[in-house]
Amino acid sequence: MDYRKRWQFWLGMAVSAFFLYIALKGLHLGEVWRAAKRFNCWWIVPSLLVYFCAMWIRTWRWHYLLLPLKPLPPSRLFSLMTICFMANNIYPARAGEFLRAYALRRKAGVSISSSLATIVIERIFDGVTLLLYLFVSLAFTPLPHWLHRIVLLASLLFFGALAVFFLIAALPASSQAISDRLISRFMPERFRRQVSGLLERFIAGLSCLRSFRQAGMALLTSLLIWLAMIAEDWLIMQGFGFSVNFYALMLMMSVMNLAATIPSSPGYVGTIDAAAIKTLESFGVPGSLAASYTLVLHAVLWLPITLVGLYYMRQESISWQRLAVEAEGGAHGSGEDKESGDSHNRGYRRGSQAGRIGRNPPSHRRNVR
Repeated sequence: MDYRKRWQFWLGMAVSAFFLYIALKGLHLGEVWRAAKRFNCWWIVPSLLVYFCAMWIRTWRWHYLLLPLKPLPPSRLFSLMTICFMANNIYPARAGEFLRAYALRRKAGVSISSSLATIVIERIFDGVTLLLYLFVSLAFTPLPHWLHRIVLLASLLFFGALAVFFLIAALPASSQAISDRLISRFMPERFRRQVSGLLERFIAGLSCLRSFRQAGMALLTSLLIWLAMIAEDWLIMQGFGFSVNFYALMLMMSVMNLAATIPSSPGYVGTIDAAAIKTLESFGVPGSLAASYTLVLHAVLWLPITLVGLYYMRQESISWQRLAVEAEGGAHGSGEDKESGDSHNRGYRRGSQAGRIGRNPPSHRRNVR
């Protein structure tokens, strides 16, 4: 599939170009380059160790969110997590998330819709955690004026979504009944059964929120993930020989990663760069130095995980052509589980009323290994 023929690709490219213009406006590229040449590359080594520790914690968090569906050790999930990040760096529209759900179905027999529900929960906990760190930093650092509305909108989005998903998880049968009524009223008859099944499996994926322990672990691991990312940002900063206080760094990390939620080109080009540069400039860092730091940090965040993801993609026997087809199919919902093979989730509605979720996936699932 050639993504360059899709309007979403060009829209993302336009958004990235706009934010790159904002990031680099008024800067002298020669000064940016001279600042980059002074970077001590040895600081990349500890920053990568911290980054992959954060990646392992991400995998551990996903393991906890998947427990009600199927207990899977993090060692079986790490490769899928790296493939997901690699695909997000190469394909638009976060195609790696759909690929991760598809690969998990092939690897462990977990429904795509249920997997996507856990991935959505991950993203919501990420957003909530970033906002919590941002609020903490505000007690010690001034908030740049241009951030006020962004913080307000992000807070409404992430905290509101988390509340809605907690409510759905607490009342799965009522939520399914409401969705079925809406589907029967507004959806053409030929699509009703399929859409209802998709929503049923998605609601099953939210069941981890009914457990205080699992929801608590999701929050704890999210806090650890982003604390590690602050540490990585600090390590790269040492290579440039400048520093800002911890709370300013926390603010920069939060703003930069919240900006990554804006639809843009693959790899979040422009959005995170503009957010980081403008935040650092507001704390007195020269624009050329802030730009050099941000571009090096972006490269460290992009290249190693992409290479590791490519390695695991080969290990999982997923070809480039297959990767594009699966990510595209996931984005359009066409990669969802076939009715004949989804016995794990067909039993959800029966089990949910008794407080149970099907725990035995079908044995005839094909493993990609």
